[in-house]
Amino acid sequence: MKTVVPFVDLRAQQQTIRTEIDDAIRRVLEDCAFILGPQVGEFERHFADFVHARHAVGVGDGMAALRLALAAVDIGPGDEVILPANTFVATALAVSAVGAHPILVDCDASTYNIDPSLVETAITPRTRAIIPVHLAGQAADMDALNEIAGRRGLYVIEDAAQAHGTLYKSKPCGSLGTLACFSFYPSKNLGAYGDGGMVTTSDPRLAERLTRLRDYGQRHKYEHVEKGLNSRLDTLQAAVLSVKLPRLARWNEARTAHADRYRRLLAGIGDVTVQAPMPYSTHIYHLFVVETDHRDAVFETLRAAGIGVGIHYPIPIHLQEAYAELGYGEGSFPHTERLAKRVLSLPMFPELHEDQIDYVVDAIRDFFTSHSERLAHRPVESTPI
Repeated sequence: MKTVVPFVDLRAQQQTIRTEIDDAIRRVLEDCAFILGPQVGEFERHFADFVHARHAVGVGDGMAALRLALAAVDIGPGDEVILPANTFVATALAVSAVGAHPILVDCDASTYNIDPSLVETAITPRTRAIIPVHLAGQAADMDALNEIAGRRGLYVIEDAAQAHGTLYKSKPCGSLGTLACFSFYPSKNLGAYGDGGMVTTSDPRLAERLTRLRDYGQRHKYEHVEKGLNSRLDTLQAAVLSVKLPRLARWNEARTAHADRYRRLLAGIGDVTVQAPMPYSTHIYHLFVVETDHRDAVFETLRAAGIGVGIHYPIPIHLQEAYAELGYGEGSFPHTERLAKRVLSLPMFPELHEDQIDYVVDAIRDFFTSHSERLAHRPVESTPI
C-alpha cells in the first residue's frame, strides 16, 4: 500500500526553505572553500550561542563527536565509561573506539533515560566519565548525575544527539556537562543534508584541543602535535544548518503540539502508554514513542494502513553480537529489555498534519477494538496514559 503518513517527511521541510538553501549552497560552490570554509566557523558560533556554551567544534558525525570528546579528556585503554543500556549502539562504539570499556546501566522504566540511582554502584576505580543520553528529546536527570560525577571526580559528556533545543531546568542541553555531543543526521530535529556533528564545551582548553583532534592533530598546517582524526564538519552542511537553525525553535514547538495531540487522542486506547514527561525537562520529541504489549501486531497493522513507523533499539547493546565480550546476558537490564520488546515510534516531524495524526490514532484504536475480545485475556503490565 502507498504510504499515507510518512515516518519522517524531509521533503516537506526542504520545500519551505528551498530558496535559502539553494542560495547558501551556491555561495559555497562559488567560493570553493569546501573544507573548513567560513560557513563552518559561522555556524559553530551560532550553535554555541544556541546551547549557551562558549565553544562549538563541528565534526564529521555524531559518533565522531563522542569519540573526539572522550579523546579530548584523555579517556583511553584501561578506562571505564558509564552509559545507559537503552541507547543507540554508537554511544558504546565511541567508547570502544578510544580503547575504553563501556559499562552499561539500566534505564528508568518511565522516562527511558539512564537511572541515576544505578550509576553510583557501577563506578569503579577505573571509571572516568558518565555519558547520559537525552533520549527521544527529553533530558536525563542531570542534577543527580552531575552531583555523582562531581563527588567522584568524573567527567560528564552529554549525548545530545536527540536533544537539539531541549531545556533542563531552563538550561539548554549542550551546556550541562564538561562536553556535549550532537548529531546532525538528516532526520534529527536539526538535520543536515548528509552526516554532521558538533561538540560543545565552555572550556577553552578542550575546545582548542578538539579543533586539533578533528583535523589530523594539527596546530598549524603540517604541524601535528598529536594523533588526531580527519573528522571535520563539511562546509556545505554547515551552510545548510545555518539556514535551518533560526527555525529550529518553531519546528520544535510544532513537534510538541503534535505530541500533545497524540497523547490526548491515545488516552484510554488499549494498553498504550507513552514516555513519561518530567517536570525538570522540556521535550522536543525527536521521537514520539509509545509502548504496548502488542507492539509487533500494532506495527504490522500501521504499516498495512500506509503509516510509517519505527522500532528503535529492538536488540539492546548488551545483547548485540558485537558486545558479547561485555559478558552481559538476557535479564541483565530488565527495563531496557522490556522496552526493546514494547516500544514503537509513531510519525513525528514539524509539518505533520492533524488529520495525519488522527489517521494514525484511528488505526491504533481500530486494532484494539477489533482484537478486544482476544486481548482482554492478556495481562496489562503498564499504567494508562
